[in-house]
Amino acid sequence: MVLRGYVPTSEETLQTLAALRLQSLNSDFSTHVPFPRLEELFPPHVLHARLPPAPCHRPPAKCRGARLRAGLLASGLWGQALAKQRAERDQRLRGRLREEGASTISAIVEKWKLLQGMGRPEAMAAYVALVREWPGFGSTLFDVRLRASTVGAGAQRLWLGVGAKAVSLYKPGEPEPLDSFCYGRISSFGASDGNTFRLSLEDRDLLFETSQVEEIAQLLNTYLTSAGARRPPRPQDTVTTSPPASDPTALSQGLCPLAKPWQHRAPVGSFHS
Repeated sequence: MVLRGYVPTSEETLQTLAALRLQSLNSDFSTHVPFPRLEELFPPHVLHARLPPAPCHRPPAKCRGARLRAGLLASGLWGQALAKQRAERDQRLRGRLREEGASTISAIVEKWKLLQGMGRPEAMAAYVALVREWPGFGSTLFDVRLRASTVGAGAQRLWLGVGAKAVSLYKPGEPEPLDSFCYGRISSFGASDGNTFRLSLEDRDLLFETSQVEEIAQLLNTYLTSAGARRPPRPQDTVTTSPPASDPTALSQGLCPLAKPWQHRAPVGSFHS
């Protein structure tokens, strides 16, 4: 989850986590121990986010009449020039990506050296302690899209966090949830169709577009069964009634007490994600 970007935190903390993982896997720093690929230690999307956005190229205006032939020739030459520019830009970006990767590896190694003498159990405990500072720790996150209405095409991309005590909604990359729902407030859940998951609360219905409907339903059912909620919701295989419209911008009333803001403390370990 760390490598896939599901633990929102700073680059500094991500580098510390990578160093703790190395200490757990290889013990103290040495030039003779194998060094994993960077993508096995650090989220690749963080490096890609540093690269400049691609420029927008516009082809020349269309020509008509007697200038058609010249226009076609110009378009062909433009296409060749554009292809060359793209190839040169891709080469520059690859070079820039290598530089960013080398810089990140260097920073991780420096942090790894500072962990000399730390045993594997301590490194793992330190890793977990650092990640536990995020309020969503322990939840399984699913990429979903919250429908703005039952008929509208617009949908808001969110993370649906399914934990042992509650279900939470996160804006991707944000450490604090937009809203949380205790299991006691969930009246039912299940599949509306093959790619739509319905979560019914006491006061509203939420519809999520996702390719993991079955996984979400199974995990919710497992938590509800093990927790023995006072009002366990019953999974629905088919939904026949039309739920009321729900506005993704109206996720304001938390139904569970929210965790305290994630405050970064001095880093401590590494766990096998």
